[in-house]
Amino acid sequence: MGACMFHEHLVPEGLLRAEIAQRLEEGCVVGDLPKRLDLAIQNGALEAEVERFWAELEALQPERDEPSELGTIRARRAAALRPAARRAKGRGMPQSPEDAALFDRVYGAWLGRCAGCTLGKPVEGWSREKIAAYLHAAKAYPLEDYFPVLEPFPAGLNLNACYVATTRGRIQAMVRDDDLDYTVLALRILETYGPEFSTRDVAEAWLRALPYYQIFTAEAVAYRNLLNGIEPPQTARTRNPYREWIGAQIRADMWGYVAPGDPERAAALAYRDAALSHTANGIYGEMWAAAAIATAMVLDDPREVVLAGLAEVPEACRLADAIRDTLRWADEGVTWEIAWERVNARYGNYHWVHVIPNTCAIVLALLYGEGQLERSICLAVMGGKDTDCTGATTGSIVGAMVGARALPAKWVAPLQDRLETTIPGEGAVRLSELAARTVRVAKTVRCANFA
Repeated sequence: MGACMFHEHLVPEGLLRAEIAQRLEEGCVVGDLPKRLDLAIQNGALEAEVERFWAELEALQPERDEPSELGTIRARRAAALRPAARRAKGRGMPQSPEDAALFDRVYGAWLGRCAGCTLGKPVEGWSREKIAAYLHAAKAYPLEDYFPVLEPFPAGLNLNACYVATTRGRIQAMVRDDDLDYTVLALRILETYGPEFSTRDVAEAWLRALPYYQIFTAEAVAYRNLLNGIEPPQTARTRNPYREWIGAQIRADMWGYVAPGDPERAAALAYRDAALSHTANGIYGEMWAAAAIATAMVLDDPREVVLAGLAEVPEACRLADAIRDTLRWADEGVTWEIAWERVNARYGNYHWVHVIPNTCAIVLALLYGEGQLERSICLAVMGGKDTDCTGATTGSIVGAMVGARALPAKWVAPLQDRLETTIPGEGAVRLSELAARTVRVAKTVRCANFA
């Protein structure tokens, strides 16, 4: 999301409407509550009714039992889900690569993440149809490069304001973005607190490093809860209707980078981060992505990567259902366009920032991208929705699979090895230096005595 003067999604009306949507997605029966909310707003009586509305919503019970505690999450994983590359015993992966090879993979992941994020930023929040309309107008469909700029823009097709630094011929670095701020901050957390960091340590790092008006939805609610004296994990669970949106998943990458070949450990690190702001499927989204990235550090098969992530979340949850559906549709041999239409037919009711449809977009991009950075990130972005996030995660995974040396200059050269970040003490930093720091931290994670 782009920066705003005020957090419009944190006003009482916005929070209540989003909580109603969340409860409906959980299978709850909300009755006439939406109508009563509308009436209260129309009559100027919302302030007097807010607490009663929240009490009603908080009393509802979800249709499915989707846990938010790590022990229960682990107990409910699919025991039979074992990608072919896994060892016969345990949940381990092949040994992680040596330092030189690991640096190439980590650097490739940083570069791929930045390329995918940059590609998606000008059309963040757009639908697939709107993106296709713009690309057709630019004679650039299907997407095979950073977005071209049409001058003037066609009616109704103005690129997001960030286009001035994120489009073809205008890129000089990975510009500041919350997706990358979180990756840098995760590295700082590991450097500061070590691999045994707690969710409370993550909270402290947020309060020290993140400007409030540059974080959004679930993170902004959790941040505000912290300022009001609420401790984790209640920061995620207290009047936080965005708790299953994509915000946790975009914070997953570092945990995979520092646990190469160990998806279970990556998922455990991700859990401690996610629990600050998310619950249930919001947590699973970060665990899935972290495990997938950890696997991509040692394997180059997109399907194996997707399955390794799936193995770390509860077998019976909505995110797992969606990933399995997406895999099945892709396996039927249809085109990417048809598979994406099926995803939207089944999961298009979710908000465009929700973790479930965006994870489906990433899965399809990986499967149909076949390990190629260009095709993968372009498919992720052409699907629409939260395109900077899906492009970034897809690019991170592919970059990890193939390594920096194999990435096309067309995509990484414009970045000039530079990332702009608001994290204090970082500023404009070299991506290669971030990769070197990541490799150093990975050694401490590898030796840490925790699961």
